[in-house]
Amino acid sequence: MTLRLTFILLIFSILFASCSNYTRVMKGKDMDAKSDLAYRLYSKGDYYRAMPLFEELITVYRGTRKAEKLYYHYAYTNYHLGDYQSAAYDFENFTKTFPNSEYAEECAFMHAYCYFEDSPDFSLDQTNTFKAINELQLFADRYPASSRIPECNRLIDELRGKLESKDFENAKLYYNMESYKASITAFKNLIQDYPATNYTEQAMFLIIKAGFLLAENSVEEKKAGRYNEALGAYTEFISNYPDSKYKKEADELSAQIRKKLDKIPSDNISNIN
Repeated sequence: MTLRLTFILLIFSILFASCSNYTRVMKGKDMDAKSDLAYRLYSKGDYYRAMPLFEELITVYRGTRKAEKLYYHYAYTNYHLGDYQSAAYDFENFTKTFPNSEYAEECAFMHAYCYFEDSPDFSLDQTNTFKAINELQLFADRYPASSRIPECNRLIDELRGKLESKDFENAKLYYNMESYKASITAFKNLIQDYPATNYTEQAMFLIIKAGFLLAENSVEEKKAGRYNEALGAYTEFISNYPDSKYKKEADELSAQIRKKLDKIPSDNISNIN
C-alpha cells in the first residue's frame, strides 16, 4: 500500500509540476520558451495545450522567418483537434501566405482533405461532400504531377459513392411512398448522373416495378401508354442484365404487363404526362 501511495504521489507531483510550468510559460514573456513548449506539446499529441501557444506565437512572429513553421503546425493543431472547418481555413491561408513554401502543396491538399473529413454520412446534408469533391479537383488541377493525385482520385470516388447512395435512397423513398412517377425520374437521373454506379442494375429493375405500379394506379386512358413504358424498361433491363438476380421477378412483371395490355383495346392510346 505504501509503494502504491508513493507512486500516486509521484505521478501527481509530476503532473502538478508540468501544469505549473505550462502556466508559468504561458504567462511569461519568453517567446523562445513558449515556442519550445508549443513544439514539445505538439510532438506529444497535446494539441489542446499547444494551440494557445501557437496562436500567440504566430501573432508575435508574423512577417518573420519563424512564422511559416509556426503557422504550419497551428493548422495541423486544429486538424488534430477535429476542428476541420478552422483547419481548412488555416491550410488554405497558409498556401496564400507562403506560396513558395516546401509545405505549400501539402497544405493545399490538407485544405481539401479537411472537407473530406467533414463530409457526413450519406443520409445527411451533402453540402460538404460537394465542397470536398470540388476542392480535391481544384488541387488535382493545380498540382497535376503531385504524388497525391491517386489519393485524390480515391477520395473523390468515395465521396461520389456517398452522393450515389443518397440519390438511390431518395429514389427508393419515392417508391416506398408510392410516388412512382417521381421514383422513375429519380432512378433514371441516378443512372444518367453516375453511369458507373453499382446501383444501376437494381435501379433499372425498380424502374420496371415502379412503371408497372404507376400504370396500375393510373386512369384508364393512361394505362396502355404506361404499361408500354414499363415493358420498354423491362426490355432494356434484360438486354443489359440477362443473368440478373432480379430476372425471375422481372419476367413475372413482364408477363403481367402483357396480360394487362391484351385486355386494353388497341386504339386506347394514352398521353403520358
